[in-house]
Formats: sequence, C-alpha cells, structure tokens
Amino acid sequence: MMEISLEELRERAAKIKWFFCDIDGTLTDGCVYYSPEGELLKKFSLRDGTGFFLLKQVGIKVGFITTENSPIVEQRAKKLKIDKYIFGTNKKLDAMKEFVTQENLSMEDIAFIGDELNDVKLLNACGLGVAVSDADKRAKESACIVCEKKGGQGAFREAVERLLVLKGFNIDKIITELL
Repeated sequence: MMEISLEELRERAAKIKWFFCDIDGTLTDGCVYYSPEGELLKKFSLRDGTGFFLLKQVGIKVGFITTENSPIVEQRAKKLKIDKYIFGTNKKLDAMKEFVTQENLSMEDIAFIGDELNDVKLLNACGLGVAVSDADKRAKESACIVCEKKGGQGAFREAVERLLVLKGFNIDKIITELL
C-alpha cells in the first residue's frame, strides 16, 4: 500500500465525483460457474449493493469497468442503476482516460477499487485507488487503501464507507434520514 497521510487521503477523497469498480475478484469472489453453454453464475454481495446506494445518496456517481462483456454483469449494472458501464477493455487506464476526457473530468475525480494485474495502472493513476484484501500484491502496493474484507465479501461496501468518512459524511445520519 502507498504510504499516504490521513490528511492527504482526506484531500484526495474530497475531490472524488465518481467511484468505479472492477467486477471479478472485487464485486465477486473471483469464481465463475460454467455450464457447457458458457458462463452460468457469479455471486455478488448484497452488502456491496448497499455501498452503491450510499454513494448515490451523497451525489457520487458509480461505474463498472471490466475486461468482461458478461450478460450477468450487465444485469447487475441494471439492478444497481450504474451510471457508467465500461466493459470489454483490457486497457482500463486508457478507457478511463477516454471517459474522463469525454465527461470533462480529471483522474483526481475518480476512485477505483480493483484486485488484479490489469487494475494496477488505473489504481496508480486515479485520485483514490483501493484494493481488496485478497488482491494481487502489485494491486495492493498501488492502492492508497487496502480493505480488510475480501472481494465479493463486502470489500466494496467497506471502501465506500471509508471514502464517505474521509469526505466528512456521517453514515449514521445518512441511515437515519434515508432509511
């Protein structure tokens, strides 16, 4: 994990307008069930789903960025009402740079959570990089924050709550007012 002071983490968090996440190994446990016809099932955490709800309550947009082009992930994106779904890209950093240019943003406006080698460049380049606890060591070394939870087991929700606290939001107040 990068050595970053709490003050710098707060400064980075203050700029975040979008939170993107990888899928396999981040929102899932990295396992896929196959049938003879192809991909059959992926397991997603409902607790992670609440993280998307929390982000939307405070005005942070959410997105998926993945190398996959999966109908299962597309269904999850629809269920969570994802603002942006970037799929089928092996070069996540290039795809994100294109996105921020189109949206008139900067890389500092982006938080990203990932777990694997193809996430390292984006973790290094975005405003706030987060890795799940069972991520590849290179991903963890590139992240500003490493979660205690594993991918698919609440790591995204943990990352969201840490971001919101760094931004100065009171999660209990959000719960009291909205739920």
